[in-house]
Amino acid sequence: MKTFLKWLFFVVVGLLLITVLIGYFYHQPLPKGQEGAAADQLARKMEVAVNKAAWDTTKWVRWTYAGRNTFVWDKDRSLVKVNTGNQEVLIDISTQEGKAWEAGQRLKGEDEKSAVKTAWFYFCNDSFWLCAPMKAFDPGVERKIVQTPKDGEALLVTYDAGGVTPGDSYLWILDENGRPNAWKMWVSIIPIGGLETSWENWTTLSGGSSIALSHKIAGLKLEVTNLKAGMHFEDLDFEKDPFQPLF
Repeated sequence: MKTFLKWLFFVVVGLLLITVLIGYFYHQPLPKGQEGAAADQLARKMEVAVNKAAWDTTKWVRWTYAGRNTFVWDKDRSLVKVNTGNQEVLIDISTQEGKAWEAGQRLKGEDEKSAVKTAWFYFCNDSFWLCAPMKAFDPGVERKIVQTPKDGEALLVTYDAGGVTPGDSYLWILDENGRPNAWKMWVSIIPIGGLETSWENWTTLSGGSSIALSHKIAGLKLEVTNLKAGMHFEDLDFEKDPFQPLF
């Protein structure tokens, strides 16, 4: 027993040292930038590059993120359907309330509230990875222009409100046309600041907006699959309104 505890102690200490070393070598401080017209202009350039105007008029979107959660988003009515594992959850985004089923059976009470809350978290996170370039002018967002030695002008976006982790910041690295190549993150759930994630494998939806299907971070690849958009639920291969149980 003493030998086991001794080895456990060394393993824990070793992991802590590895974490500290990784943080020391890879952590970057949040850069300082300049607010104002130049930052807003760069953000608008990014919006044009991804055709945010077309995204705003798209009413229905379906996608799967990282192979785990599948969403159907009725943007016009602010409703979302989340399928993860054997659970299906319907949520009214404006109220964050909804209904949940597991293996086809309606959940009740605290079980349903917990399922709705978890599905809401998944939607906030996974939709952000889908359409973050469209959200630079959301309420509570600060925009700053940052001069970087490697990539020139970059756009620092900080979300002071909204979502489930307000205060997170992202530094967009843009190409010459304003389309994102990558971002660097300073987020509450990751202790190392400045981790870079690619935005690549861009595709154009039927309405004309552009979506990045692949993201690479620290050797991990996150992909958007099963992506389809349209103006009606029939465009997503539904025979009837999937949100009928909410009404």
